[in-house]
Amino acid sequence: MTLPVNALSSALQQMQSMAAQAAGSSSPIAGQSGAATAGGFASALKASLDKISGDQTTAAGEAQAFELGASNVSLNDVMVDSQKANIGFQFGLQVRNKLVSAYNDIMQMSV
Repeated sequence: MTLPVNALSSALQQMQSMAAQAAGSSSPIAGQSGAATAGGFASALKASLDKISGDQTTAAGEAQAFELGASNVSLNDVMVDSQKANIGFQFGLQVRNKLVSAYNDIMQMSV
């Protein structure tokens, strides 16, 4: 079973919005925050989310092709790609959980 990455993208946007508010900005920045413009982590996270989404799309397409009886798609390929997409999604979910946990820890620190 493959799930869309919309939840991860939504969580990333919420964290960027909170970061913009914590930095003193009156309104969240549309698109990218200051950390994203510096490159590095935000662009790597976006690339990872895009890869996870692409893997899920590929796995779903292969599964559908196999179900329709395409001769060039084997069950082994479908299962391997499905597992790759599932592992990628689980990895992204764990990264999101760690980011939220780290954000909460930072927000609870006294200054």
